[in-house]
Amino acid sequence: MPATPYVGRFAPSPSGPLHLGSLLTALTSYLDAKAHQGLWLVRIEDIDPPREQLNADRTIIDSLKAHGLISDKPILYQSTRLAHYHSVIERLLEQDQAYRCICTRAQIKAAGGKYPGTCSMTKLTTTPSAVRYRNPCSITQFNDRFSGLITLSEHEFELEDITIQRKDGLFAYNLAVVLDDIEQGITHIVRGFDLLPTTIAQMNLWQYFSPQLPDYAHTPLLVSSPGQKLSKQNHASAIDNQHALDNVLLCLSLLKISISEASKQQGLSAVLQEAVACWQQGIHFPSHEIIVT
Repeated sequence: MPATPYVGRFAPSPSGPLHLGSLLTALTSYLDAKAHQGLWLVRIEDIDPPREQLNADRTIIDSLKAHGLISDKPILYQSTRLAHYHSVIERLLEQDQAYRCICTRAQIKAAGGKYPGTCSMTKLTTTPSAVRYRNPCSITQFNDRFSGLITLSEHEFELEDITIQRKDGLFAYNLAVVLDDIEQGITHIVRGFDLLPTTIAQMNLWQYFSPQLPDYAHTPLLVSSPGQKLSKQNHASAIDNQHALDNVLLCLSLLKISISEASKQQGLSAVLQEAVACWQQGIHFPSHEIIVT
């Protein structure tokens, strides 16, 4: 039987423009897809309106295009999938695979920080309320392609029942990302190391909808100092599209990928092509964090 074709993706939220750290993640996911002769898709995860910036989606897409990173299929917006998320949650509630929860963060913190399942044995119809998926906890470890075996202890929050809809009515990231990855046929997920703590929870949710789990690989984070991630929340500077070649070369140098002068002279397309060839020979990340100044 032939191997399943590789389908990867980059899925930013439109909460601000791309910065160097998000470009590094986009580039690594792109290189991995192309090195496996696969498809690389872009999805805009716009399901949290309070955090979104006006026209940030267009800014992100324009930046990706300027850096030679173009989706192989039409870009999917999560906001077009709200009716589907709602129908899935209603089905899970009807099947008792999910339940409503009115516990507050303060109550959970007072219970030790890990949700103890307080509402799991009730049949609440109260609204507003969160909705939690009954986590089977059948997956407690996985092999990360870049970091090796990842194993949870019994105290990890990923073994909680998983919030799939927030009390304010917005759909939770863990549900939306799983449903959309399945819908788009994603087989390989390459994303930042900061998302590693959500992975096992997502796998336990994913297996309810599909037996074919994806391959996960988490890339190093760019930090300004140990533990200080470059992020929109930390006001990281937006990348300058006018210096796309320099930006890509900087990201490649951080990944310890050397590009020939000939490719640099030919331009961005040649640089990306050589980078894909280097990736095919194997990539070794220096650590879970890369300090940039």
